[in-house]
Amino acid sequence: MIEQLLDLYGQEEHDGRGAITLYLNKNSIRNMERDLGRRVVSRLAEWLDAFKIKSTDGRTITVGHRTRRLWRK
Repeated sequence: MIEQLLDLYGQEEHDGRGAITLYLNKNSIRNMERDLGRRVVSRLAEWLDAFKIKSTDGRTITVGHRTRRLWRK
């Protein structure tokens, strides 16, 4: 389910090594609240620190849970 939310609402960012990182930022979460409702999103709060790395052709490489901040260039 979180992987699908990342696909629908996640912020995409190229990592410079041929992959795309998807994660949920503040705007993504606000869009989810607008579409799904604040109560639903608040119940999913513990899983919203997830990220997904996919190749440029769309295949999933990995999905994980962030324990540290994602540093962007």
